[in-house]
Amino acid sequence: MKLTRRNFLAWAGIAATGAIACDLFDDELRVQSPALIPEDLVKGRDNWYATYDASVPGGEGVLVRVMEGRAKKVRGNPRFPTNQGKQSATADTMLQSLYHPDRIDGPMLRNGPRGSGRYRPISWEEALNRFNAAVDDRGQGMLLITEDRKCSFAKICGAFAQAFGGRHVAFGGAADDSAYRAAVKDVMGTDSLPFHDIANAETLSSFGSDFLSTWGSPTAYSVAYGKFRSKAHRGRHYHFGSRYSMTAANADKWIPINPGSEGYAAMAMGWAVASTHPESQYVQQITGEAGPGPLREFIPDALVDVLGIPGEVLDGKTPREFFEELAHDYMAHGGLAIGGGGEAGAYSNGQFNASAVLILNYILGNVGHEGGLLPDPGSPISDSPTPAPVASLADWQRIAGDIGSGAAPLVIIHNANPVHGLPPSIGLEGALGNEGVVVISASQFLDETSAMADLLIPDRAALEDWGDDLPDPMPGYHVYAVQQPVVNPLPDVDPRSFPDVLLNAAATLGRGDGMPAESYEAMIRANVEETLGADLTDTLMYGGWWDENATGRAATPPDGTLARIARNASPANLVGSGNFQLQPYEHHTLRDGRNAHLPWAQSTPDPLTTVTWQTWVDINETQGREMGLREGDVVNVTTGAGSIQALVYLNPGTPPGVASVPMGGGRTLGSGYATDRDARESGNVVSILEPVAVDGSGGLAWSSNLCSITPTGDSMAVSKLEGDYTSREVGEHPAEQVYKSVSAEGGH
Repeated sequence: MKLTRRNFLAWAGIAATGAIACDLFDDELRVQSPALIPEDLVKGRDNWYATYDASVPGGEGVLVRVMEGRAKKVRGNPRFPTNQGKQSATADTMLQSLYHPDRIDGPMLRNGPRGSGRYRPISWEEALNRFNAAVDDRGQGMLLITEDRKCSFAKICGAFAQAFGGRHVAFGGAADDSAYRAAVKDVMGTDSLPFHDIANAETLSSFGSDFLSTWGSPTAYSVAYGKFRSKAHRGRHYHFGSRYSMTAANADKWIPINPGSEGYAAMAMGWAVASTHPESQYVQQITGEAGPGPLREFIPDALVDVLGIPGEVLDGKTPREFFEELAHDYMAHGGLAIGGGGEAGAYSNGQFNASAVLILNYILGNVGHEGGLLPDPGSPISDSPTPAPVASLADWQRIAGDIGSGAAPLVIIHNANPVHGLPPSIGLEGALGNEGVVVISASQFLDETSAMADLLIPDRAALEDWGDDLPDPMPGYHVYAVQQPVVNPLPDVDPRSFPDVLLNAAATLGRGDGMPAESYEAMIRANVEETLGADLTDTLMYGGWWDENATGRAATPPDGTLARIARNASPANLVGSGNFQLQPYEHHTLRDGRNAHLPWAQSTPDPLTTVTWQTWVDINETQGREMGLREGDVVNVTTGAGSIQALVYLNPGTPPGVASVPMGGGRTLGSGYATDRDARESGNVVSILEPVAVDGSGGLAWSSNLCSITPTGDSMAVSKLEGDYTSREVGEHPAEQVYKSVSAEGGH
């Protein structure tokens, strides 16, 4: 080999490590570590490794560029079936999670009051001894609270809790989507979500759910939406919803409706389809006759007040004529209905809204067909357990009671922050303050929940650890995703894989026989090689395993399903007082605040407002000006449960009487990137929600609050990329024409 300067320096550096004292050249002794190599030894060669990001909605297959053991870049995996080479802005932040300066770098023991965030470092030996002793002494009644995960992680956690007489529950986040999941179970008979084949649809109607931003599998749906739009006959999209969302902004026609009326809009569409196409076998199969059947109660002209569609949107048609025209379009071209979850499912009638959209797909006859609703095919892992149930509002109230009373003497929490993500009135933070309960947290970062722990054990970052998952939703056929460690843990950070901590604790305490494997890696390897009969090397190279021929079965709902959904129809119950309906929504990158410690997530502009690093309240421009408000004014957003401050953003597209506030702000403990913000521009909207439950599913109805908006007399600059907008300068916004006539009335 030719002797180059770089080779000479590399050899000289390696030779020096064997000749120089260890203490003096400690860093140089670690040149063989792929995670820490001196710059003079970097050869410039890079590798790309396939892995999986389970933290983003729906999950994404990604490729990670690694140079000399250091992760440098994340991009979408072009082979992975769902995101097909694209990735969300959140997936990019995997790198910041890995290299974040505020990572918990070793086990720590509390040495201050609960919630103070004061800890002292201890060894792993002491930490594991304390962990094992707590489980051995207090396992009966133990609560194991984790994020919502599937496959091997869920199986290990469930087996561990059962082995010691405890229970495993999942925290679904502040933006609870349990209403949609309950509707899927009721209408389609499965616990897993169906996939909307947007790419092959000709016409699309969406109801409330912001599927191009945060709901469902937004990256996969965005890829499909691009194909939907790029056909020779460009697909047509109609969106029914009360918030001017990313999805509403991309639709051909946004049909503003009253908050919580998405289910009525879907049933009105069903009536129009059944009335204009009574000969359809799908109509007759679902309604029970050659006509609308139970849908007779949802004639559009009778729902004028319920839906509240502005007259300008109807283009001079009656509501009946408007829906019948859409029905003809859908039946002629194969329509697909999407949504009913997310914001639409976050009302007291959320399960009705979701069920109505699902049953509409059966009426349209597209379930199980290309361009339609593709049922979940089930798990390719035959012994894959049902994931831990996502705790409902009532569950959290019981959990808080059990912890506060000591009925749950041990609480182990992994990567979940329910103290920040649940309304304070549930009382979870106060319950975790019970000094008679031992609280253990396994996390990468300190947050409002982990700060209540007696013992902190650092978890590995996703790029350092094994994992597996079933994308939810799958793309209509079997997919098994594998996450592999693409780098070693950093030298100054000493994390351990949480599933392995549980497996080792069970073995040490004599309960190993009840556990599914000896290690997390061994369990994933067995899933690939034994259950799927695949080669592990090939599976890791592709980022997972899939079988396009293993599709789901399109079962027809039981007789009477439509009639039962119709009987459950009810308007949304909005609690409190005020002249605005408060509409919280998941932030595009911060989500419910779980990513607030990541600067890239904070600085990613909101897709519509371009605001970064701040909490704002989005209100109708004309209505705001009538109230004397200007952009950047600091206002109090007040409900019956409390008040936060936010900056005014005047939006001509926002319906009058609606106040939209993104989640994700108001963090109080943890990294300075999440907490070092002025209270005037960083508020946690979840903290002012009254605990309203969704009828049926029991989840938190986080869109069911009324609020008032009052100026404080203060103002701040809004951190955004767009210039100052006023309708007088650039011409009237099209949406403003719709709302001028109703704005003066002060309501939607």
